[in-house]
Amino acid sequence: MGALANEFSIPCQWIFPVDALQRTPSVVTSTYTLGKELYDRARGVEFLFRLGSSLGLPSSAMFTAATWFHRFFMRFSMEDYHRQDVAAACIFLATKTEECGRKLRDVARVCQSKITGKDVSHIPAESVEVEQQQTAILLAEEVLLEAICFDFVTTSPHVLLVDLFDAEQVPIQLQDYAWSLAHDSYRTPLCILFSPRVIAAACFVLAQRAADGPHSPSLDARISASPPSASLPTPPSHKPGSPDASRFAIQYFGFNDSELQNLADALSIMLEFYSAQDLQSISHITSPAHSPRPKLYEPFSQLLPAVSAAVNSSSLTPESSHGDTSPSQAPGPPAKPTPKKAARLDLS
Repeated sequence: MGALANEFSIPCQWIFPVDALQRTPSVVTSTYTLGKELYDRARGVEFLFRLGSSLGLPSSAMFTAATWFHRFFMRFSMEDYHRQDVAAACIFLATKTEECGRKLRDVARVCQSKITGKDVSHIPAESVEVEQQQTAILLAEEVLLEAICFDFVTTSPHVLLVDLFDAEQVPIQLQDYAWSLAHDSYRTPLCILFSPRVIAAACFVLAQRAADGPHSPSLDARISASPPSASLPTPPSHKPGSPDASRFAIQYFGFNDSELQNLADALSIMLEFYSAQDLQSISHITSPAHSPRPKLYEPFSQLLPAVSAAVNSSSLTPESSHGDTSPSQAPGPPAKPTPKKAARLDLS
């Protein structure tokens, strides 16, 4: 599996320690709390997915854009750049690098449609609002290029999940669960905290645990360095031991101890994200015991009580969320605010 690890490795400048989230520009230079920033990151990616879906972009382009979105806000503050402008800039740039080009005016019109809640057919292409939106996207794109250091290469965990599915006869339901969880992972900062291998394994293991039911092996048992029963005496038998399907992803990737710890942290962050939304279908699963880290998320309902949670049953993008059928670096320099625009509807 060494070749696999090298093929999908990410430059270390884009992998941050978890505690770096406590020192983002938004937290250090503004009134943002970490919980509020994570909430707005989730809403920003939800807006990004909706924008990309309405533009008919392939999933790969949206995953690339979402990764840039998270990288951007490790170097610039959410108080200086509105998440929707940055999301639109990420989408526009991804249409170029992923060879699915869209005109700037079309992106601006759809963006205005999402912001105002109007049908795109009611957004005049030559309106002042569309012109302002185009300007905002171009300004944000310029700063985005600086933030990502013109490094356009990203790898999604979905690529590795496909290999994982091909290596074993994985039930369709389990594939759907894992695929949806991988979509949802972009609503969290996992893509800037862990490698695609770790994220893919976390999605697969969590999907297995959800599909197998409450009486199946725990997450700790599934990601332990060795099978829990390995140290117990076994009666003599002429039959070879059957492979443990619950540990298939761990064995496939051949994780070392450090990667297993990262896997435990990734699983606990995903579960904390679902718990913040009170999604009982998966948040009841117990996090791995060996992930002793400070809590990151606050309940979404407490952050903006008048606004619905970032991901709910009425705002899911296709195949965006589990349960739906359609799923330490120094802060950057202070940034110049983008021009203020008309009031926005919080549709994300």
